[in-house]
Amino acid sequence: MKTLRKFIRVGRNVGNHYTSEHIAVFPFTASLRRYSLMKLWADSRAATNVTLLAISQAIAFAAIAGLPVVYGVLCTAVAALVAPFFAASRHTIMGPTNATALMLFSFFSANPALSGRWSELIPLLVLMVGLIATLGSLLRVADLMQFVSRSVLVGYISGAAVLILANQTTHLLGVDGWIDKDEAASFVGLVMGLVRALPHVDWIPLTIGGVTLLIYYGLMKWKPKWPVFAIALILSSALFGSLIRFHVAPFTQASTFTTFGISELMPRMPHLMRDGVFNDISALLGVAFAIAFLASLENTLMAKALASRSGDHSDVNQDMFSVGMANIASAFAGGMPASGSLTRSLLNFESGARTRFASFFSGVYSLGFAVLIASSVRWGVPLIDYVPKAALAALVIALSLSLFNVRSIRICLNSTGDDAMVLITTFVATMLAPLHVAIFIGVALSISLFLRKASRPYLVEYEFSDEGELREMGEKRQRPIPAISIVHVEGDLFFGAAELFRTQIQRTVSDPAIQVIILRLKNARHLDATSVMALEDLIRFMRGKGLHLIISGAPREVYRVLKKSGVLVTLQEGCDRKAGESNLFITNPRNPNLSTRGALKRAQQLLGTDKADIRIFYDPNQQTPKP
Repeated sequence: MKTLRKFIRVGRNVGNHYTSEHIAVFPFTASLRRYSLMKLWADSRAATNVTLLAISQAIAFAAIAGLPVVYGVLCTAVAALVAPFFAASRHTIMGPTNATALMLFSFFSANPALSGRWSELIPLLVLMVGLIATLGSLLRVADLMQFVSRSVLVGYISGAAVLILANQTTHLLGVDGWIDKDEAASFVGLVMGLVRALPHVDWIPLTIGGVTLLIYYGLMKWKPKWPVFAIALILSSALFGSLIRFHVAPFTQASTFTTFGISELMPRMPHLMRDGVFNDISALLGVAFAIAFLASLENTLMAKALASRSGDHSDVNQDMFSVGMANIASAFAGGMPASGSLTRSLLNFESGARTRFASFFSGVYSLGFAVLIASSVRWGVPLIDYVPKAALAALVIALSLSLFNVRSIRICLNSTGDDAMVLITTFVATMLAPLHVAIFIGVALSISLFLRKASRPYLVEYEFSDEGELREMGEKRQRPIPAISIVHVEGDLFFGAAELFRTQIQRTVSDPAIQVIILRLKNARHLDATSVMALEDLIRFMRGKGLHLIISGAPREVYRVLKKSGVLVTLQEGCDRKAGESNLFITNPRNPNLSTRGALKRAQQLLGTDKADIRIFYDPNQQTPKP
């Protein structure tokens, strides 16, 4: 019965942890109640600017992922429609992004057996991404993303930008037909293929791409606040697309994208009841986790950046919930994975969007464009067929160059050696490993370095001067032989620090003169099972040597952990409680030194003396302890 009650208590604590911050199912209702015509006008105007950029980027990101254009357009429309109903941020614009699109391309390039089945695997993959993100938000996983170093994201995006540049250069030079697809699955193979294909460079796509870049950078200098990406693509398509469509030599051989019809806009349900679906789920699980993680991380960083500018409160778990719901909707609509777009969200903010419904209007406009593009086939003027691949490749290259944030790279390289190591390792991993593996290599290294820092206790030896003042022990002064060692524990005693903590205390005990250690836990926090077991091992180790351990300054949190775990019983063994003996002294907030005084009296009682030499250890980053 007692065991059952313990399990119930543990279950209740776990439940309280995950339900302490509720995910709002419909957070938009508060915005809807305060909506007005003025906000409607501001939102609809901002949505117009966002949509012009969103549609052109949708085509570009679908091309990066190696998917038909319709996947990017549908994701852009549906994600923007659904996300604002579940997000905390009022400026978020969801849809395809560079990083997630390239991760998708990298996975299918590295798995050629699956690449021919993307039409049935993409909806399943996007659904898995949505479910993983939704479950993660309910479990408050987004809170843990603060422990992922920004160096990981900077290194990953920089590496992804290099991969995008190399991949799109093949279309810009017109040599994609001369490069073996299996060889192009790796960055090194792609670069070698590009070098071998240089004699076959076609000047037609190179000219189209060059003129498109001139238009793009000219507009960026002349009217930087305009939707330059969309305008450059429209102008280039109108010029060169017309030459290609009307068979004007020598542009006839230049390639364009294939348009889509109304039937392709119909919802496509993921096939979950077919044979082999569980094998497909197993094959896609790794990349699904990677895309869900990257999409949530991108969205979290973007939402925090915008919240700092708008003064809004950022709720990362609620925003992660919106990532999950947007991807679930995209899966059933037939789109590609959705993430928070920094460029489109920033444009939404700078265009004067007032509420979350600006994203909804952008989704409506995007859906209207999708219907217009599909209807153009019936009118005999298929719009997508006018978009040259070389023009889009040039614009994607320009967009990828902007991903190199020189300032962020310089900060990561110059701040600390660990940051530089994480950045370089993640960058190199994107070059050598599939992207869904590379992102976790960077994350694992980042967390490992963090734990290494957090789990390194640093102790400095102090002594009392003849005047009774505390001072650092000098190397040249003769060291007194201590009988009591006071160890000040600073920081978190979590599992990573437990073993080093125990090892250093045992090293102190190795001094034959020491008979009592007073463990001062006033500033110790977050004891877990590993640290408690290490403490119990330390108590038994000292008892085996005939030594004593006393805890002083323990806060209530530490006392509760020791009591619930049963280690308090082990600590108090040999104490005559009726006589008032104790090896644990709880801190007194009004006078923190009382617990240390009580511990010293107990130590002297154990030694059978009223006087003892004292050695004091403490963390030099903290305030000097008072004797």
